[in-house]
Amino acid sequence: HLLLFLLFVGPFNCFASYSRATELFYSLNEGLPAGVLIGSLARDLRLPTAGGQHPASLQPPLSFTLASHGLGGQYVQLDNRSGELHTSAVEIDREALCVESSGATIFGGSAAVSSSSPSPESCLLLLDVLILPQEYFRLVKVKIAIRDVNDNAPRFPVPHIRLSVPENAPVNTRLAIEHPALDPDMGTNGVQTYRLRDNYGVFTLDVEENENGERTPYLIIMGALDRETQDEYVTVIVAEDGGTPPLVGSATLTIGISDINDNCPQFNDSQLNVTLYGNSSLGTHVATVHAVDMDLGSNAQITYSYSQKVPQPSRDLFHLNESTGIITLSTKVDGDTPKLHRLIILGNGPGCIPAVITVLVTIIKVMMRPPEVVPRFIANEVEGVVYLKELEPINTPIAFFTIKDPDEKYKVSCYLEGDGPFGLSPYKPYNNEYLLETTKPLDFETQQLYEISVVAWNSEGFHVKKVIKIQILDDNDNSPVFSEELIELSIEENNVPNAFLTKLHATDADSGERGQVSYFLGPDAPSYFVLDKTTGVLTVSTQLDREEKEKYRYTVKAVDSGFPPRESIATVTITVLDKNDNSPRFINKDFSFFVPENFPGFGEIGVISVTDADAGQNGWVALSVLNGSDIFVIDTGKGVLRAKISLDREQQSSYVLWIEAVDGGDPALSSTAKITILLLDINDNPPLVLFPQSNMSYLLVLPSTLPGSPITEVYAVDKDTGMNAVIAYSIIGRRGPRPESFRIDPKTGNITLEESLMQNDYGLYRLLVKVSDHGYPEPLHSTVMVNLFVNDTVSNESYIESLLRKEPDISVEEKQPQVSIEPTHKKMESASCMPTLVALSIISLGSIALVTGMGIYICLRKGKKHHRADENLEVQIPLNGRINLHMLEKKPVEISNI
Repeated sequence: HLLLFLLFVGPFNCFASYSRATELFYSLNEGLPAGVLIGSLARDLRLPTAGGQHPASLQPPLSFTLASHGLGGQYVQLDNRSGELHTSAVEIDREALCVESSGATIFGGSAAVSSSSPSPESCLLLLDVLILPQEYFRLVKVKIAIRDVNDNAPRFPVPHIRLSVPENAPVNTRLAIEHPALDPDMGTNGVQTYRLRDNYGVFTLDVEENENGERTPYLIIMGALDRETQDEYVTVIVAEDGGTPPLVGSATLTIGISDINDNCPQFNDSQLNVTLYGNSSLGTHVATVHAVDMDLGSNAQITYSYSQKVPQPSRDLFHLNESTGIITLSTKVDGDTPKLHRLIILGNGPGCIPAVITVLVTIIKVMMRPPEVVPRFIANEVEGVVYLKELEPINTPIAFFTIKDPDEKYKVSCYLEGDGPFGLSPYKPYNNEYLLETTKPLDFETQQLYEISVVAWNSEGFHVKKVIKIQILDDNDNSPVFSEELIELSIEENNVPNAFLTKLHATDADSGERGQVSYFLGPDAPSYFVLDKTTGVLTVSTQLDREEKEKYRYTVKAVDSGFPPRESIATVTITVLDKNDNSPRFINKDFSFFVPENFPGFGEIGVISVTDADAGQNGWVALSVLNGSDIFVIDTGKGVLRAKISLDREQQSSYVLWIEAVDGGDPALSSTAKITILLLDINDNPPLVLFPQSNMSYLLVLPSTLPGSPITEVYAVDKDTGMNAVIAYSIIGRRGPRPESFRIDPKTGNITLEESLMQNDYGLYRLLVKVSDHGYPEPLHSTVMVNLFVNDTVSNESYIESLLRKEPDISVEEKQPQVSIEPTHKKMESASCMPTLVALSIISLGSIALVTGMGIYICLRKGKKHHRADENLEVQIPLNGRINLHMLEKKPVEISNI
């Protein structure tokens, strides 16, 4: 506040020309790291600097300051001197700063975040910057547009979406999916398309965009639906944005098919024949009619009624239960009752033509009263139906039956009629008492309803039936059963998240809740596999990498809802199929091989090892030489590098190759490695004498030359390296008046005069010099003739040349170099002086100094003498006989002082 006060109380004319508000507009992507340059205020405003037209002393330094460090100011850093604006350590998240459609500005003093201008999709960071000193004062409004990047994947608000479609929905029916995917990103980075993982051939998706740019997916019916054939479809809906690369999100979509009344009741039979005795009691069961409707709920409700064709007397005689279809005797049969009744019964469904069945009832008139069957039920009985649990043990009592003759004149017997695990036996010690009980285990899943009859007949042949219906009640005695105990699946690696794998299916023979199956993953299943508890849809929530793991094996459980619950287990195996997502990989980035020169052609230089983590064709690797293929070749299968020709180090000492490895994928991936081949020298080049250049050249040596003076030199080079190129010089043959007058330095090749020349030493001297290297295993050598003419002048050159053309008669001494060990022994002898000196010092303390000095003097003299002898030791190779200089044989020479 003090700063603003000073600015406005100063002389107005000092800053009137500069105190104008200015706007700068910048843009940058969200999520950038700290230190990214946004813009330079000084440069963009073209402010005067110290390097301008005015002297630097007249221009005070500019200062740039944020008017307030509010909420928006935390995202930027302003350099007070240069005016450069950079991103701060606080990362900018466009979706967190600018909430779409809010149109609000989040103020932070003079720095704010705005999403209201300049366009609906813009997200602006607003800053107020003060430029000082006073004479250059400006208030600059900086607007920074935050550009959206595709950093958010589409996400459905719920993981499971349910839709209900009537089974009679016509083709091209459109149903809006009420939970579209949300993507905080803007524009093309938002949700663009939807697709179904499995459309079952009857569904597709369409996307509609409203005026606000919101995209809503619509489910379109492409084929006929039938609830009775399939009542539910489960698939995965995938939303994809328009970013590069695109991001996706998914949810489970369950499409339920709702029932309509498209089925009518039907009877299994068209006619039913029934016999009824005339002495039957009221309420006697005559028959039961039953129709079936495939629809559900109220659409499947059936009522039964007599047709208008049934006469009224028949209606009065037989009662028809309109809900159950049970026909019972409602009035007594007398002598006027007709013997035959034709009952036409209608099965009525809502909106349907009734189904028709005919019941023919034949009445048999009797003169005597039939036997009576009186039941007394032990098991639970409701309206003539006995209910038994399927887990009831064998011999479970159901009912007692008392059989008697009303006239008490006839003997009455009893038996059981009908199939089922039931038995009727006399109950002793009582007469005419019978017990009905189970004889085998009951199984609801095998049969749920039994209809049996207890038949009583007397000695006159009259029969009476008591029909009993036994309904078996279900217990949770069955575990769920998977359609497959081993479920083998496969999926390509690098799959999209939440990829569909399969839909598990298990059935439970129990009814009701006891038969409802839920699905669970076993404890050995990795956490990124997801199994829908209700639908059994198995998905994988993350990308799989075959190179990390190729096989997955775990268990899944199907659990019913009974008490206690029962379960079964299946095994799921998933094979991750390979994709070519790994480039060939060399075990080293650089390979180096050391090869001796003159290595034979197509010899093995080295092995290039390369691997590819992919499998099959994707992991097959072919190697090739990118450069130098005219000299080198590589074995694709084994990676063996070979040279087509023999290599000479003296021509080229090293080679640098680039090897490319290409896999067999489509598209193929590749990598390269650098190969360095270094040639090791072998002794394949003899020394080359450069001077003298000819065996016919000569040099004049004056007789006055002093001993020890250099006369000339032999200079040679060797193309090899190392010890193979170390050269030694020696004179192997001499001819002349006094040939021992000259010696050669074995290291430098310098030829010097050893002794003074006398008058009788005049004449031509010919020295055969051997130039040898130190090569291993066999040194190589060359020879050269050094011609020296001792005289005062050269008066007759033709005479000298004629002497040179003659074949020299030089005696060459064949003598191997001798390494003398005498200096070593003599040095050891000098060491033996010390005990003597010690003994003498003990005898006479007075003479110790003299004796010691003389002993040291004698030892030093001997050491110097032998040392000089070592220095002058020269390998002399005397050669006997005559030699041919042009056919001189190369022989190894042992060098003792290497």
